[in-house]
Amino acid sequence: MQVKTPDMKQQHLTALIERYTKRTQTSKKMTQAYRPLLADPRVPDWFNLSTKEMCYLIVGKKAKGSRIWDIDDNEYVDIIMGFGANLLGHNPLFIQEAIIEQLEKGIPLGPQSEVVGEVAQLISEMTGMERVAFSNTGTEAVMTAIRLARAATKRSKIAIFSGAYHGHFDGTLAKAQTNKNSDVVPIAPGVLPGMIEDVLILDYGSSQSLEIIKTYQDELAAVLVEPIQTRRPDLQPQEFLQQLRQLTQKSGITLIFDEMITGFRLHLGGAQAWFGVEADIATYGKVVGGGMPIGVIAGKAIYMDKIDGGMWNYGDTSSPEVERTFFAGTHCKHPLSMAAAWAVLKYLKLQGSSLQEELNQRTAQYVERLNVFFTAKHLPIRMANFGSFFGPIFREEFLSGDVASIMMGLDLLRYHLFDRGVLLRGEGGGFLSTSHTDEDVDYIVQAMKDSINEIQSAGFFPNGSV
Repeated sequence: MQVKTPDMKQQHLTALIERYTKRTQTSKKMTQAYRPLLADPRVPDWFNLSTKEMCYLIVGKKAKGSRIWDIDDNEYVDIIMGFGANLLGHNPLFIQEAIIEQLEKGIPLGPQSEVVGEVAQLISEMTGMERVAFSNTGTEAVMTAIRLARAATKRSKIAIFSGAYHGHFDGTLAKAQTNKNSDVVPIAPGVLPGMIEDVLILDYGSSQSLEIIKTYQDELAAVLVEPIQTRRPDLQPQEFLQQLRQLTQKSGITLIFDEMITGFRLHLGGAQAWFGVEADIATYGKVVGGGMPIGVIAGKAIYMDKIDGGMWNYGDTSSPEVERTFFAGTHCKHPLSMAAAWAVLKYLKLQGSSLQEELNQRTAQYVERLNVFFTAKHLPIRMANFGSFFGPIFREEFLSGDVASIMMGLDLLRYHLFDRGVLLRGEGGGFLSTSHTDEDVDYIVQAMKDSINEIQSAGFFPNGSV
């Protein structure tokens, strides 16, 4: 057996850097040229001194179906898929036609979009929610949902779960400082402690969390849940969610489902239909916008009426009777986003549940193929999926191996896949879309195998490390 040496690792790294930076040289030049002006948080997320020369985003030039082409005309099979927005692939003709039709009419901001009512009606029909409102982003939708819950319940505290992501609203940017769930601190500078003083951080799926919620039941306005966390796709606690629903319902606590990823992708009715749990408010985005920016707040009228004062009619003495909270946004219900959403929702309704079911099954088969290979190669990771999203999780034996070497190997894997024409999320996960063919999936699997074999041959991911 050939003994792996530090020199072999360095030679491997040097060769990869040279090959990759030559292939994507224009992306690198543009990143360097505009760094003094452009503050971009995604680039430093990958920063590592060893791979510094490859630390830049690929600059996209065009996209179609399952493919993206970069500024150097390299072609990629894309599994970032707009971070989950492109369930139907890039630039489907029917969405393109809807946007072009609206563009030809202009972008009349101020007046009501002519299709906004139909979009709201389709969302209500698919999700079972009584009323619908629109924002520009997922962050805004979550922020609004929390505000509505507090306005309706007249309570202040909210509970969120460790490992979840709810956007960059200050009021959710909290983490537990100690083992005491009530002791929270901001996750980053600039987030004021006062913004999160009414936030509880709980363990997702834990029966102890239910007991803590009982303790604070008279103070909690809402429990905010990412039903399946993108950071832990293997954790799918149906029984916990059903118990949580019973508890919050009994206690008058608003149950909010953050369905930015799961909405319309996992199931036509999202995670609520998947788990058999009816939330009070749910937030959506991504898929429903067809690639255009959008956020959706949908929920029971008792909460949503806080936006507009509730139902009233013309021709009688009725008037808005519900006390309102504040909600606004210049680009909410943007005509282009509404046109795209209307096209997407009509298409999804026409296709029915078979679209998600078939795509979910294909993704599960893809994940199983990778896991068979990972096991054969003695790797400390495996893939897990919920629906058509998939991501890596570490096996428990991870810490018993050469952690530094394994982490470096994972860092290199991303660049190897980029170099082989596979565009994926930074942590190794991604999304399949209806535009991905069997040949695309075969190509991704082979690229993964070739990359890991090359990395392992250089001494990373060593056989027998776990």
